Amino acid sequence: MDETAGRAGATLHMICGKIAAGKSTLAAGLAARPGTIRISEDVWLASLYRDEQRTLEDYVRNSRRLREVMGDHIVALLEAGLSVVLDFPANTPTSRQWMRSLFERAGADHRLHFLDVPDDVCKARLRARNAAGTHAFNTSDAEFDLFTGYFVPPSADEGFEVTFHGESKTTPSIRFSS
Repeated sequence: MDETAGRAGATLHMICGKIAAGKSTLAAGLAARPGTIRISEDVWLASLYRDEQRTLEDYVRNSRRLREVMGDHIVALLEAGLSVVLDFPANTPTSRQWMRSLFERAGADHRLHFLDVPDDVCKARLRARNAAGTHAFNTSDAEFDLFTGYFVPPSADEGFEVTFHGESKTTPSIRFSS
């Protein structure tokens, strides 16, 4: 890695998309770039809180605990010049604001990747993922609907550099950059 790149070369990649939209698949691809690491919320939650993940409230509590611990670490990685793919759902303005605080504290660049995938496609992927047992958590259609009720796509007034990835193309008004 070029030691002169420092913070200026570091980028925080954030990913917005519903359950089974392809966030982790995209994250893995982004993390394959040199000087880039992936931090997966699902992996950490499964390792630390597997027996405590039963409800939406459990997820919110455990995710908050994880973010409190990981924040300074993510900033330090960015300050060291490493790009970070944050495989945490950037699905609400509040979660995106937390992510913004990380790249701003580090003086790093950012990119918000928005996966706009129709619910029926996400649910089909979710069922296949559950059947294959390839994910840390099984999620039912009812849980998908519950979590999706809190989903808020990014808006231009949030001021992120956004890359649009999608199948439904239902939200072209948020295509801020390519």
